[in-house]
Amino acid sequence: MIVEYIGDTYKVSLKKGKHYETDGLDHGMYLIVDETGEAFGFPASEFKVIQE
Repeated sequence: MIVEYIGDTYKVSLKKGKHYETDGLDHGMYLIVDETGEAFGFPASEFKVIQE
């Protein structure tokens, strides 16, 4: 699944408007490899689904 970051909360680790790959939702969170190269869970409300 491809999601686009649309939030403002995680400015250091995510870039607004950038597309990120994820395996899907887990307890309302997307597991995303962020700009630091580490995988973290981020709230789904901070993203827009681009491709299922």
